Amino acid sequence: MSEKHAAKKTIDKLAIVVVTYKRQQLLAKLFDSIEQLTVAPWRIVIVDNEASDETSDMVDEFATRVTKQWGQTVADASGNERRVVYAPQTDNLGGAGGFSAGVKKAYELGAEWFWVMDDDVAVEPDGIEKLAKWTPRHDVIQGSRYDFDGGPFYWQYDFIVPLGIPNPIAPAAFGRAGYRVMDTLCFEGGLFRRRIVEKIGFPDPRFFIYWDDTIYGYLASKVTNPIVVPDVVLRRTREIGNWDIAGLRQLNSTSDMNRYHIMRNRGFMARYFMVHGDFRPFLFGLGTIATAAKEVIRLVMVDREHVATGLVQIAKGWWDSRALMHDPTWKPMPPLK
Repeated sequence: MSEKHAAKKTIDKLAIVVVTYKRQQLLAKLFDSIEQLTVAPWRIVIVDNEASDETSDMVDEFATRVTKQWGQTVADASGNERRVVYAPQTDNLGGAGGFSAGVKKAYELGAEWFWVMDDDVAVEPDGIEKLAKWTPRHDVIQGSRYDFDGGPFYWQYDFIVPLGIPNPIAPAAFGRAGYRVMDTLCFEGGLFRRRIVEKIGFPDPRFFIYWDDTIYGYLASKVTNPIVVPDVVLRRTREIGNWDIAGLRQLNSTSDMNRYHIMRNRGFMARYFMVHGDFRPFLFGLGTIATAAKEVIRLVMVDREHVATGLVQIAKGWWDSRALMHDPTWKPMPPLK
């Protein structure tokens, strides 16, 4: 069979899991890009943390267009044959809670693969085909992305576990293997297999936002070798203010809510490290200081209008992280099998 007429590569029972909250304009761009995919996903699960009528109507319209384009699909565990599944939440669960709920929903429906993303990205038309070539030999795959301006988006795939921080100077090149092994994950385009979910459980919703995907990738690295690949499968659709550091790296703008959780969730991070024998108090403390310093620099260089409130949230999050590290009731997310 010629390459021109060869069957397009796809991924068995792939569920695209999207988490959205009050960003309907961005969600519409993502929906448009999904319709341009060269192969159809098995399910598209839309987790709506706002549970709004506007988003519900958008999903209904999207589902109609998807059915017209690709038709019905193999019935899932609930008997549903429509590709689009709407999952509104009664409360705003944050990104962490949304991805936990979305992966759980897709898992219960019978998904074999989970491709997770926020609403501020668009998928490349051949994104599934690009990822599919890696699935026979790998269980966790992170594709590359274009930034909002169309340039390459550098992602810190190397997580320095003793310090609990990403390596800011890890080389961007992929080497002779064509991929790099990683010990982290990003829920902006991360792909993982059902058996990984069975071994490490669902993403931990208690993070609310920040570090939840990092820890999920860390846990995955305990049972497999996650990889990051050069194939571009997403592009970002939301412009974020940043500080361009010598044209090599960027420090993006963020919010006071993020600043709080960046610091607070290090408490959850430490607990997972304790469970797996990777907690080094002194080194982790240095990593916490480095994290706080980075947030202060971000305030001064990118978000200087929020310096006063931002410093308060950094301090409050740091304080609350200490309580989490000593919470006698805390338990890790359980494996499913």
